[in-house]
Amino acid sequence: MGAFTDSQAYETFMGRWSRVLGDEFVRFAGVAEDERVLDLGCGTGSLTAAILSARTAGEVVGVDPSPAFVEAARDRFRDADARFETGDAQQLPFADGVFDRVLSMLVVNFVPEPGAAASEMRRVTRRGGQVAACVWDYGGEMRMLRFFWDAAMAIDPSAAARHEERMRLCRRGELEALWRDTGFEDVRETGITIEMRFGSFADYWQPFLAGVGPAGTFVASLAPDRQQALEAKLLADAWANHPNEPRVLPARAWAVVGTAT
Repeated sequence: MGAFTDSQAYETFMGRWSRVLGDEFVRFAGVAEDERVLDLGCGTGSLTAAILSARTAGEVVGVDPSPAFVEAARDRFRDADARFETGDAQQLPFADGVFDRVLSMLVVNFVPEPGAAASEMRRVTRRGGQVAACVWDYGGEMRMLRFFWDAAMAIDPSAAARHEERMRLCRRGELEALWRDTGFEDVRETGITIEMRFGSFADYWQPFLAGVGPAGTFVASLAPDRQQALEAKLLADAWANHPNEPRVLPARAWAVVGTAT
């Protein structure tokens, strides 16, 4: 996967949509007053913001492997009832059963061993607590990236090996199967769809040039003429060669929730 280390570039590329998704994800996963909630893979804090806005009491703890993201989240929530620290999803630095609820948004598919992360999420959640995760539907209704990878393969067939539709846990039923295999009970999965609103083609294209994630890494690997060819293909396919027009692209994520035992 491409590196997620530049918090500002990530915010422009995906973070701005994460808050929109986060509000819907929190509604699906549920958050109650006075709960202690873990935001696993907190990034710059988009999901933390959604959790905090959903109730008025309780604590949010955010964990992310990137020191830059943790620092950005700390700056963002200096006066909120939230704290952030670096940590590995596969070996969480917490005792058993210390959280009422654990949420992880757009993260578990990037963890080297998702099963280990799911087991850790279950371990640190109290019995009867809820654990939820979501992943973009990369090969389906996540149009922002589907447009990108379809165009990338048109100009360079070898891009098929990097297409994010090949990523784990991004297809219907895969998160549900992981949750059941981990031992969660009352497991349910659903699709969550949001709208990504772009003011122009440049608003869509420019963030790819920052080298964020698999798509940005692919763009950075291209020679300048191939980057221009990709840009032209996307302008034609996604914007019908009308670069100044706004566009609304739907984006679906698969979400799962289960009860820790």
